[in-house]
Amino acid sequence: MATAQGLRAAGVVTVTAGVRAFSGMMTIMTMVLPGVARRLIDNPTYAVLSTINADGTPQSTVIWVKRDGDDILFSTVRGRQKTRNMERDPRVSICAYDPAQPYSYCTVDGVVTLSDDQEDLIGALSYKYANEPWTGDGPEVVRVVCRLTPTHVIYR
Repeated sequence: MATAQGLRAAGVVTVTAGVRAFSGMMTIMTMVLPGVARRLIDNPTYAVLSTINADGTPQSTVIWVKRDGDDILFSTVRGRQKTRNMERDPRVSICAYDPAQPYSYCTVDGVVTLSDDQEDLIGALSYKYANEPWTGDGPEVVRVVCRLTPTHVIYR
């Protein structure tokens, strides 16, 4: 098991803002994303989102991300497993790494809020990652914007 001292010696930094739970309500203390996280998220770096299934097991999915201040935005569809998981338990984690330097990475834990996609986030993400318009959804699909507010960041 790695110790905090050993992680610091290896160049890994961990920063926590904190989440407090009070009788079913959460008070979220947000934090500023470090430069490594901002750089990875501002570039077309794929991230892995981890949510919590109803049975407590993790569910992970590759996603496209963008930053809004220190919040991280991504898009999904109503009814998908990750959406159902976030509706039930808003605690999530994403991990992104630089493909050119795989040991340069960030992991961002936090709480997500969901809202209907009024601004076509998936379209903006499609241009960022694929340089083309998004054509993957039919008219019956309801897109959701997921806003991750960071509470804990590990980066190297």
